[in-house]
Amino acid sequence: MAIAFSMRVDDDTEFALWKLEEEADDLYNQLQLNDTEKAYVESLKHNKRHLHWLGTRVLLRTMLNTDQYIDCQVDEHGKPYLVNMPYHISLSHSFDYAAVMLSKSKPVGIDIELISPKVVRIAQRFLSKQELAFVNPERKVEHLYACWCAKEAVYKCNGVKEVSFRDHILLEPFTGNDAGTIKTSITKGSFNQSYDVHYMHFNDYMLGYVKAK
Repeated sequence: MAIAFSMRVDDDTEFALWKLEEEADDLYNQLQLNDTEKAYVESLKHNKRHLHWLGTRVLLRTMLNTDQYIDCQVDEHGKPYLVNMPYHISLSHSFDYAAVMLSKSKPVGIDIELISPKVVRIAQRFLSKQELAFVNPERKVEHLYACWCAKEAVYKCNGVKEVSFRDHILLEPFTGNDAGTIKTSITKGSFNQSYDVHYMHFNDYMLGYVKAK
């Protein structure tokens, strides 16, 4: 399976989606892995994370268009980074899709989620009362997923664990159409950073992506 969807955000930033239709062994055979990575992949066998891990790495390799070994590590906060390549990266996955975002100039964040009514039950965990008040009741599920994907994308872009989705990542009101931009900020203590998060409805999924200013 090739790339299912891709978008160039600006001159040095892009993202792509990969539909996971291959068997795990087919994905594995497209990668170069060191012994530590091979052991990690072995520990993931027989669950969905196995396919997701392999899928994001195959997509990363495809986007970078290289046959060389890609040294992709994670820092102390769990944020992925490339050791020997000049790119900021963000990875995401949900059910049948893997997503990767790359930029040469600024940190990025991406999130993809399968749309499901279950989000209504947990909305109060990640949205403030003010944010819940502007959710469109006629498109409640989709609007809530746009909110979640925006906050998750900003969280990944910022790259620090100790941030509350409900208390620290704040959304300005938006209409909740099939695609749009959400004015978002992280406010915690003396730290304040604003973001313009883009979201889009893709098949049965919601996607949020952002590049730091």
